[in-house]
Amino acid sequence: MPRVTNPMSAIGRRTMAILCAAFAALWAGHAAAQGAAKVDAAYPSRPIRLIVAFPPGGGADLTARTVGQKMAESLGQPVLVENRPGANGIVGAEAVLKSPPDGYTMLLIDRGALGINPSLYKKLPYDPTKDFAYVGIVTSAPYVLAIDGKLPARTLAEFVQLPQAKPGSLNYGSFGTGSMAHLNIEALKARLGVDLVHIPYKGVGPAVQAVAAGESAVTIGAPPALLGFVRDGRMRALAIGSAKRSPLMPDVPTLAEAGGGEDTLVPTYFAFLLPAGTPRPIVDRLNAEMKRAVSAPEVAERLNKAGLETTGGSPEALAELVQRDIPRFQKLAKDIGIQPE
Repeated sequence: MPRVTNPMSAIGRRTMAILCAAFAALWAGHAAAQGAAKVDAAYPSRPIRLIVAFPPGGGADLTARTVGQKMAESLGQPVLVENRPGANGIVGAEAVLKSPPDGYTMLLIDRGALGINPSLYKKLPYDPTKDFAYVGIVTSAPYVLAIDGKLPARTLAEFVQLPQAKPGSLNYGSFGTGSMAHLNIEALKARLGVDLVHIPYKGVGPAVQAVAAGESAVTIGAPPALLGFVRDGRMRALAIGSAKRSPLMPDVPTLAEAGGGEDTLVPTYFAFLLPAGTPRPIVDRLNAEMKRAVSAPEVAERLNKAGLETTGGSPEALAELVQRDIPRFQKLAKDIGIQPE
């Protein structure tokens, strides 16, 4: 005798399955929300390691130690700075990427490591757009364009006339091939229509010293790196690549004021990052603490005296800037013939 199937039982089973799936989804969402709240409330419960991808003593190190110490006060846990310099920030970045995405290992890195390195290395061991959770830009460091004090030029316009009259007769010092100084001055050359010969040095200090000694005609550097040489006449500051004049050099015009364009000599920045996958409540907590720290008068004063401008930006603003920087610097590197290693 054939078996009789009850159509209502099939419908009932399907209905029950749908209800169970819906309940499971609601429970998962509730559990996730509870987990996020728990992470936010418990964090941090132990010291935070802050890896600085550059040596002690520079703007990156000062930013990390000054802001990290202030953040520790409100976080209730120490922020331990650890310098991991090497390979344009790659060494420090790799150390952070190997760490758990739990908010207890943070990275301080610069604009070059995020925006320029993709143009310099064929096999960069990280993807700046995918391998990190951005906390935000902490400080920015505008560059001053400065020349040999013995050159007969008092302004940017007067300096431009020298290489225009004798193309290739003057050289400029950078911090190395592919550095912010290299790409910035090449961009400025193109905008002003001048021919300057590139001489790469091993860092900011040697490039500045070379101009002060008359070995190179021009370079860029942060105000504190140039101030002593400008005051004693060995160097002459022509313009600063910032929206406003520096309190350390109030007589030096902005690049826009000097006729070099608003976005030709771009500043570097120092930013906090975390490994990708770090829970958003932790990212938000660190961003809020970073903003609170840089808004403290004593923190801002100390950083400003070193030529650093406090920023306290959002994760989204940093992400957008990196997305714009990578193709911008790739084009510039290609135009000046830099071949990725």
